[in-house]
Amino acid sequence: MDETALIKQAQKGDVTAYNRLVLHYQETVYNVAYRIMGQPQAAEDATQDAFISAYKALNRFRGGSFKAWLLRIVTNGCYDELRRRKRRPQSSLEKLTEENESPAFLRSADVGPEGQRQRVELAQAIEDCLGRLPDDQRVTAVLCDVEGYDYNEIARITSVSLGTVKSRISRARARLRDCLQGVAELLPAAYRLEGEGVT
Repeated sequence: MDETALIKQAQKGDVTAYNRLVLHYQETVYNVAYRIMGQPQAAEDATQDAFISAYKALNRFRGGSFKAWLLRIVTNGCYDELRRRKRRPQSSLEKLTEENESPAFLRSADVGPEGQRQRVELAQAIEDCLGRLPDDQRVTAVLCDVEGYDYNEIARITSVSLGTVKSRISRARARLRDCLQGVAELLPAAYRLEGEGVT
């Protein structure tokens, strides 16, 4: 895919070129939105809104990383929605496994029913702990530890300094570690604090 050519064509009004960009990046944008929002429907809405906003703003894109530009748009959109939710709270979030029957990353032929149940419980615990983080720390943790972006990319996506990114990641990891100690028996042995074992 010649991304630069597609962007130039899309900036001239070529909807087919823009749709190719959407198809290429939709999974990445959705994954980030899902991890921030915690709900499939909210993530779908945020993803759709982000691509509409990006299309409207396409003529203002001046080069650099198109992916980082898109992720900045979806991240900002998620922040806005989270702020709206705080002003008018909604019903509690449904758990990941209640909305999606056995997510693909949890399915494995090499674990029995008990191992499967523990994986589901661990995924729920991680989602719950991520959901308890302050918005800025959750976004940074998702981009770094779930999506695998480096600190410089995260700084560009979130429009903050490198030092702020490092600080947020450090605080987010400390909070996640503390939160997950409540379900330490579900964690792989390498992730348990020293001295903790399954009783």
